[in-house]
Amino acid sequence: MIQIEHLSVEFTGFSLTDIHLTVDEGTFFILMGPTGAGKTVLLEAIAGLIPVSGGTITIGTTDVTRLPPEKRGVGIVYQDYALFDHLDVTHNITYGLRYHGIDKGRSRRNFDRLVEELDLSRLLKRRTNNLSGGERQRVALARALIVEPAILLLDEPLAALDPAFREDIRRALKRLHRESGVTFLMVTHDFAEALSLADRAAVMNGGIIEQTGTIEDIFQRPRSTFVADFVGMKNLFRARFADTSAIVDGLSIELGRTPDNGQRYIAIRPEDIVLSREPHRSSMRNTHTGRVNAIIDHGMYHEVTVAVEHVTFSSLITKRSLLELDIRKDRPIIIAFKATAIHTF
Repeated sequence: MIQIEHLSVEFTGFSLTDIHLTVDEGTFFILMGPTGAGKTVLLEAIAGLIPVSGGTITIGTTDVTRLPPEKRGVGIVYQDYALFDHLDVTHNITYGLRYHGIDKGRSRRNFDRLVEELDLSRLLKRRTNNLSGGERQRVALARALIVEPAILLLDEPLAALDPAFREDIRRALKRLHRESGVTFLMVTHDFAEALSLADRAAVMNGGIIEQTGTIEDIFQRPRSTFVADFVGMKNLFRARFADTSAIVDGLSIELGRTPDNGQRYIAIRPEDIVLSREPHRSSMRNTHTGRVNAIIDHGMYHEVTVAVEHVTFSSLITKRSLLELDIRKDRPIIIAFKATAIHTF
């Protein structure tokens, strides 16, 4: 387990401020946020690679705040892999063993297991500068895990990979986590990666943690406008509330409940907004007629923006639905969404 309390890190022009974070043993935890949020700084503070100005970091039952990196039981894999290109794959993987005192028999068994799990047997005699990005990432994972860390830190491990390799490494990460029992703490700015890999996550912004929780909780119940935007809630509106309604620029939206005091925003995921050409009977409590503003092609799906009075909504639909509904710019369209699809904060 990782327990971080009141952690602060000070750099010129940037700081981590009063970070509190708990990562349970054996979980796959992800730190999310945009570039410059402080994710890698927090990762390096846990690894002992940068000094902290305040607070504590506990791993297991040991306060490691002032311990050197090699005493923390932590492995780290960087986005650029940090391999030794003058060595072959075998020597890259085994390089760290000299510092960890693991007996030769166990080291050999770990080596053989990782080579098999990561499909590295045909690469063992090759120099790492002759490998693809996906192959280099697998070597970096093997090198980090062979020393039996209690925690594996991963800094944007998929960001530099071509799409063809990204899915392979994603599957390898899930398999390694499941079979090793090691706690994985991974940094990413890609929410889709978090959805496919993590048990729990934290969203960072500007050196602070905005929200921590299960992936589902963050995805479905963001607690701030920043988190709502980060997880793709394109329909984010400031509102005033009257009984069970939210009023957005004069448009009344039915919530089906009375919001908590102090809440000022509503958010609706674009995939929860249904489009139709004709009125139809349904259980959806919010139905409005608007006009198509724009149609944006995202490959696997289309984003349709619809103006309803002074409010613009975004909906996601498949290409098939777009063609079947014959949706075109400036045409009238009906939008509908359930009261339960509306998030307030």
